[in-house]
Amino acid sequence: MAATAISGRQFEIIEAAGRILSTSGVNGLTIKNLAQEMKFSESAIYRHFASKEEIVVAMLGYLAENIDERLQKATSAHNKPAEKLEAIFLDQIAFFSKNPHFVVAVFSDGLMEVSQKINAAILHIMQVKMKHLMPIIVEGQQQGLFTNAITTEELTHIVMGSFRLQMFKWRIANFQFDLHRQGTSMLQAILTLMKN
Repeated sequence: MAATAISGRQFEIIEAAGRILSTSGVNGLTIKNLAQEMKFSESAIYRHFASKEEIVVAMLGYLAENIDERLQKATSAHNKPAEKLEAIFLDQIAFFSKNPHFVVAVFSDGLMEVSQKINAAILHIMQVKMKHLMPIIVEGQQQGLFTNAITTEELTHIVMGSFRLQMFKWRIANFQFDLHRQGTSMLQAILTLMKN
């Protein structure tokens, strides 16, 4: 579901669902708990979303569109591939630092077991990130800045996997460490490995 298709009330429901995910995990996200969090009746929630699955899919759809817009802006301000890569990382870290509930939604193994629709929405987020990362890596390889000993696709997977691991560590540490400092350190290590 695109962000433009989400009403104000639906966005409030998504935000409340995110808060529940952050505090109570996947098992705590129920329509009953959501209604209590929002001080709504359960039927009021059902007027906007048919199921918990639909809420999570809408949340992930909103996130995919948000990431697409943010990364487009972040990379357009830079010319050099390494600067673009750094801009993507720092933008993502800044966004997730302010919105940890999205970390729980995207990096929660319990959600991935729930439904094919949720899996497809998470896959779409990965494709959006790859859409922005791959051209930067190709550009760096063509300019001789990044190694050609590893394929563009493999380098993209290494970058995305490293970011995913960092976010997973932050989530299981209950968001308690300095994500910006650790993320920046990891980014420098990745660039050191990638550079010719």
